[in-house]
Amino acid sequence: QVQLVESGGGSVQAGGSLRLTCLVSGYSPVNYCMGWFRQAPGKEREGVAAIGSDGTADYADSVKGRFTISRDNAKNSLYLQLNTLRPEDTAMYYCGAARVHYASRFMADYAYWGRGTQVTVAS
Repeated sequence: QVQLVESGGGSVQAGGSLRLTCLVSGYSPVNYCMGWFRQAPGKEREGVAAIGSDGTADYADSVKGRFTISRDNAKNSLYLQLNTLRPEDTAMYYCGAARVHYASRFMADYAYWGRGTQVTVAS
């Protein structure tokens, strides 16, 4: 059974940092893209960052220069470093494993999802 479990969310002040971790089990994502998505109340889920099997990363414009995605295939883990957080970054953050090898932030390219971890940024 494939499981993706996110951790590392929390409440921080604006300008603070968090590091999210996604641990994958029951599946080896080494040949596939993995990504982070977020969904704020009343809004659609959006792709924040994705990393392809070759390590190439793609970011939403709103997080470029502030967030960094990385992966450790030996540990079946995906990470998202969130720096210089803003109140508008407040959302549930989800980890996903894609069906494609290239970095993609399109939800339709994803096969597996975690349950999310909450990030709340106070002004």
